[in-house]
Amino acid sequence: MTWRVVATASAIAISIALAGCGLGAGKGTSDVALTVTRDFGTVSVGSANEPHVPGSQTVMRLLERSFRVTTRYGGGFVQSINGHAGTSARRDWFYYVNGLQAPLGAAGTAVHKGDRIWWDLHDWSATNSIAAVVGSFPEPFVHGTGGRRLPTTLACGSDTQLACKRVAAEFHSLGVPAPTVLIGTGSGSDSLAVVVGTWRDLHGELAATLVEDGPRSSGVYARFNAGGSSLQLLSPAGKVVRTLGAGAGLIAATGQSATGTVWLVTGTDVAGVSAAAAALTPSRLRDHFALAVSGGHDLPVPLQAGT
Repeated sequence: MTWRVVATASAIAISIALAGCGLGAGKGTSDVALTVTRDFGTVSVGSANEPHVPGSQTVMRLLERSFRVTTRYGGGFVQSINGHAGTSARRDWFYYVNGLQAPLGAAGTAVHKGDRIWWDLHDWSATNSIAAVVGSFPEPFVHGTGGRRLPTTLACGSDTQLACKRVAAEFHSLGVPAPTVLIGTGSGSDSLAVVVGTWRDLHGELAATLVEDGPRSSGVYARFNAGGSSLQLLSPAGKVVRTLGAGAGLIAATGQSATGTVWLVTGTDVAGVSAAAAALTPSRLRDHFALAVSGGHDLPVPLQAGT
């Protein structure tokens, strides 16, 4: 990932030191997918599937196997992919492994079996850190992070039991254990939580508070009004461009070190939550940072101009 504003000298040094380790000895891994997009997943640059990856591999080396890549900071950070380059105008390459923002540069992040690696070139004027995205679903629930599956908890509102059962059925079909608890039960810092409920149900939860504070806090380009009766969709610059009312739903992910990663399947009302739960599928979430649903339409957010 290109971390223009957060890269420290030590992090760069570590990434450079590891840059040459991508093709080392090792038994290799398998079933790795690589996706490259721009503008928050709205434009495809290319993709590659690696049934078998030889030797020890890093995210950077994997990218260089299939795409034309230029780098900076001594080879530790990506400048361009297939001619699509970051700029000085707050537009750069970022990457996610299994839907989670990686803590290291690409040259220092190892590839594991089943990883779904996603590079996206986008505007970071509203936030330079997006902790989690939904567009690699069913990751991170199936393979987790660092080659280790994380425990998943499903927290449900009392008024959205049908939607919660639908979400639980999806995880069951994936072979992912997801015990059900009441909203308000903490999931821990090394775990995944899926919260299903209206925005009123979620009010007061830390993840909901982060979303209410905007993209700089949550990485989510959508927010509900104080009562939860309307859902505002934001542009890449963080400006409100559309407001949805009754029946609107949202699937988004956020996370902080204290809370772990939290997925929100929520809406303005019970109908909105049901619509969001129905959209929790790989095909509908693919390459979306977050997804709003309204009136039978899918609205990826951030919402691009003219959508």
